[in-house]
Amino acid sequence: MSIESPIVRRQSRQIMVGDVPVGGDAPISVQSMTNTETTDIAATVAQVESIHTAGADLVRISVPTMDAAEAFGEIRRQVQVPLIADIHFDHKIALKVADHGVDCLRINPGNIGKEDRVRAVVDKAKDLNIPIRIGVNAGSLEKDLQRKYGEPTPEAMVESAMRHVDILDRLDFQNFKLSIKASNVFMAVAAYRMIASQIDQPLHLGITEAGGLRSGTVKSAVGLGILLMEGIGDTIRISLAADPVEEVKVAWDLLKSLSLRSKGINFIACPSCSRQNFDVIKTMNELESRLEDVTIPLDIAVIGCVVNGPGEAKAADMGLTGGTPKNVLFIDGKPTVKLAQGNLVNELEDRIRQKAAEKAKLREQLIASD
Repeated sequence: MSIESPIVRRQSRQIMVGDVPVGGDAPISVQSMTNTETTDIAATVAQVESIHTAGADLVRISVPTMDAAEAFGEIRRQVQVPLIADIHFDHKIALKVADHGVDCLRINPGNIGKEDRVRAVVDKAKDLNIPIRIGVNAGSLEKDLQRKYGEPTPEAMVESAMRHVDILDRLDFQNFKLSIKASNVFMAVAAYRMIASQIDQPLHLGITEAGGLRSGTVKSAVGLGILLMEGIGDTIRISLAADPVEEVKVAWDLLKSLSLRSKGINFIACPSCSRQNFDVIKTMNELESRLEDVTIPLDIAVIGCVVNGPGEAKAADMGLTGGTPKNVLFIDGKPTVKLAQGNLVNELEDRIRQKAAEKAKLREQLIASD
């Protein structure tokens, strides 16, 4: 049983980052950022590909030097996913990566320097139809705003953001998105709420420097979950001190939990207790590891006993409920086959893959008939 998301999204302009629409009625896009040395072309290409394979729609690369800008050009030639270049201070780097085919420039107009330099970047972006992302972080606010507010606050962040927006407005450039991140959940949520009512450009969501894999996932889920529930956000990046692939996985799990996007398997699994008739935790760990490559949306229930098992299994595409002496597998809501303990994971994997293949074929037929 599926329930449509009740979320009403904020109406924003739509921009194009390569071939990926951001904002408007487009799906919320997922992105991450490489952490390799950009000048190590082979390592960066490999990481871009792994991030893309995990489900990222967009990938950002830091470009701190002209050598990195030259490397970026070669990376751009080797990968298909839209690339965002993260640039600070030196406007010449922005001009260089623009010529190398960048799909979006992440800059802060205020730290590029004199207005003629900002104008040069904006003119290049106009000529090549490249969007810009304004990125405001609580940890790098302008010194005068730090003095004015005494410490980072949502109001200080919004004032900083609007300074950058005003620069682009003066240059008649509206092809941009904006992020306004903090590591503090309350500050980030308040800042995004404020800015959402002041501009109509797409918003890039993130809790910056959220932490390690576990703590950062929790903090990001809380902060971004609040905003997404309120309809705020057009593209997201989960910032973790972890493999970027993990950021993508968390982002997808967050969007799936809110019925905002669907990709791969949505597992419904019990935490297990002494009623379980098979090892639920071990079974889940193995299934998640083996089935990461499945991209067709499926609801799979794995419940260890007959208390909640049948109800959850009936509501899923496929569901396993523990039983004695054998476990019962439900397919499309009906008890279909009994599975013994010995080969449980292998049989489940085979049947889930078969179900995914059937659903993929049906989707192809529906597309062909339109």
